[in-house]
Amino acid sequence: MAQAPAALGQLLAQVVPGSPLREGLERILGAHMGALIVLGDGPEVLAICSGGFHIDTEMTPQRLSELAKMDGAMVLDREAKRIVWVNVHLIPDPSAFTIETGTRHRTAERVARCVGVPVVAVSEETGRITLYERDARRQLQPTDALVGRANHLLQTLDRFRARFDEVNGSLGASEIADMVTVRDVATVLQRAEMVARVADAIADVLDELGEHGRLLRLQLNELTSGVFEDRRLVAADYVAPGQGDAVDQTLARLAAIPADDLLGLDHVVRAFRPGSTVPLDLDAPLVPRGYRLLRRLPEMSRAEVERLVAHFGDLHRLLRAPAGELAEAAEIGEDQARLVKGRLARVADAGALDRFG
Repeated sequence: MAQAPAALGQLLAQVVPGSPLREGLERILGAHMGALIVLGDGPEVLAICSGGFHIDTEMTPQRLSELAKMDGAMVLDREAKRIVWVNVHLIPDPSAFTIETGTRHRTAERVARCVGVPVVAVSEETGRITLYERDARRQLQPTDALVGRANHLLQTLDRFRARFDEVNGSLGASEIADMVTVRDVATVLQRAEMVARVADAIADVLDELGEHGRLLRLQLNELTSGVFEDRRLVAADYVAPGQGDAVDQTLARLAAIPADDLLGLDHVVRAFRPGSTVPLDLDAPLVPRGYRLLRRLPEMSRAEVERLVAHFGDLHRLLRAPAGELAEAAEIGEDQARLVKGRLARVADAGALDRFG
């Protein structure tokens, strides 16, 4: 999943709704004031500080909002447990790149880039809280707006998941019938990638919500259950052979497809069949290796699945093989091989198609 920039991970956790630092920031906003807060009081921070008062007192939301009445910046320890300096003038490298225009926010971004510590800027004019750390920047949203956006995205994810289940089930039926085409596989990978991208967007919102998003995160986990494993198994079944870490490379290529290009299948096909010729033949037949079916058998370990796929390399050869050959290829006992053979036969039976995929 794409989540919030790694540099902001700890900082986001410190400013989730209900945290002491977030409460202090909201008090500042409620008083229609601005603030510039540095989280870190090491020598690299002190080297760019001028003036101010060293108070070294416990940070509380009330103290933070009261001390914000002073014109200068505040310096807290990295854990935001203590207010160390107040009314400080910060002097970062003036040549450091910044996209901001306001004095307070330009200073915040330059401090974050030059010193590498988290900085929080509260805008008196726009009433927004902005986080900076190194090259990462994020503007916090009100809790109600975040919950609303998360719910909207979850509704979208629900529709995407339903469509994924539909095409994934169709692929399973086509595999048993030996009628898989490039289009079938590309559609499943396309829909799985769409689910992944919406899930990433939701996770990003939930990171900012903290505990307020706990129930929403449960919904997210339920709606994505099994999708990413299926996506990996489909890639393993159909990537072109002899590419080394082909599955990981395929998933990386899928993730790199621009959103607009993901709406068609051409870029998806080239992600799992990079040697495809142009124009693409979406109706060309493909043969699965059998990973997806075998991993649904509880009797089979990952190593045993790998041995079977390496030996047969073709799902239909695998389905036709006698129990003795299965036992020899997977290095399992005859009883287990007969059990596996029976399960494979039930999956291949027309009455089991609806349960496969």
